[in-house]
Amino acid sequence: MPEAYQLRDDPHLGCRVCPLPVRAELAEAVARSHRITWPTWIDRGPRMLRHVLELCRLRTARGLALLHWLAADLPPGELDWFWLPLRLTGPRQDRMYAAAAAVPAPVLALVVANWTWVLASPHGGRITASYLAGAAYRGDGFLAADATMTLYQTYDRHPEARPALAAAWAAARVGADWCNAADLSARYQAPAPVFTYPRDTLPPPLGVRPWIQRLFRLE
Repeated sequence: MPEAYQLRDDPHLGCRVCPLPVRAELAEAVARSHRITWPTWIDRGPRMLRHVLELCRLRTARGLALLHWLAADLPPGELDWFWLPLRLTGPRQDRMYAAAAAVPAPVLALVVANWTWVLASPHGGRITASYLAGAAYRGDGFLAADATMTLYQTYDRHPEARPALAAAWAAARVGADWCNAADLSARYQAPAPVFTYPRDTLPPPLGVRPWIQRLFRLE
């Protein structure tokens, strides 16, 4: 399978991934993938927490599937199944997980690096909540603000939810930064690496759910 990126070794930053030009339909899919219906209410009960965790799983799987298509320059084809907001189960889950499993190791390493970095940051809640909510409700500042507070308080009050929120953020960031790097490369006719935060140590098992272990190949 052809690769739509180049690898460069940096003496200080290690392996760098430099994307080639991105198909317009893939760039549009990456932008659309941010549109997750994050809750805009505060509920201390388990219902909202379960809902947020399911949305994190959907967002992470979506992001990794898109990275597989970006890295292989594969046209995504018909994507009605991909955008369903329903809980990720059955053949749809199998299809998305299979695409995520095909993400090349250097590309997946970008996501894992962002994931570990934000979990180690004392500002992880602010970083993840503002990005996920702002990108999801880009055209509505009121909804974005409400969703930001919901996600931030979930991150703050439920430590077991932090790895899932961080995973959703990491997958979303790498897809967006991939497209940004491809645009820079095309504009200046020179390889531009995908931005990534420095990798930290893997987090303790608390909250690292089986789907995170599977999608990030931690097992």
